[in-house]
Amino acid sequence: MYPGLQAQVRPNQPAIVMAQSGEVITYAELDRRSTRLAHVLRAHGLARLDHYAIFMENNARYIECCAAGERAGLLYTCVNSYLTPDELAYILNNCEARVLITSQARREVALAALRECPRITLCVVVDGPGDGAGAANLSEVTSGFPDTPIADETLGIAMLYSSGTTGRPKGILRPVPDEPPSHTLPVIDFLGKIYRFREGLTYLSPAPLYHAAPHVGVNLTIRLGGTAIVMEHFDAEQFLPWSRSIGSPIRNSFRRCFRAC
Repeated sequence: MYPGLQAQVRPNQPAIVMAQSGEVITYAELDRRSTRLAHVLRAHGLARLDHYAIFMENNARYIECCAAGERAGLLYTCVNSYLTPDELAYILNNCEARVLITSQARREVALAALRECPRITLCVVVDGPGDGAGAANLSEVTSGFPDTPIADETLGIAMLYSSGTTGRPKGILRPVPDEPPSHTLPVIDFLGKIYRFREGLTYLSPAPLYHAAPHVGVNLTIRLGGTAIVMEHFDAEQFLPWSRSIGSPIRNSFRRCFRAC
């Protein structure tokens, strides 16, 4: 989800549109926000291949929280937003996360989980107030940092977890090449070709961003300079008008996906 290159050539184009609220985030804004958060993570001591986690529902700040890691050489885990405190604590400890990013809607669960996660020393709430101890507000924690890239930008990737159908969920860690954040992993290129992603496309994402499929879809869209329309939650009556307005390519991609299943 690295927006740096696209922010240079199409700064005012919408990178993200939130389907229900209508909020628009341009490439320039996504680049600035993710850069400031990357500075925060570095300042908090996270070096290349260190780990942080994201635990929240689909919202307008989700993509920048992923993009910050992808431009800072970090591993980040997007956690199922419906987990209980015990389930969340297990994943946070298992992935060795040092920072947790959450939302006001998931704040209570997140803070309960953190009682069992001594490794985490910073909890950031993207849309709620800080409390001076257990949590910090995202805008406040990033406000003092520049929107110019960190000095050692390098590629970071998501480390997602299996569903845990055979015991506890298991993290899936892929090798991370020491490349600039503009580098694309072969698996991402492969999936882009299968689903015929193209430069400047409009992509409708109706599913939770903690899931691998929508995560990859939005990642490809941002890297190809497209616009990702992200539904805060799936609603069939809202999904159909969006899919019609986008046109047949998006409907055909869903048909191919359903046939593959």
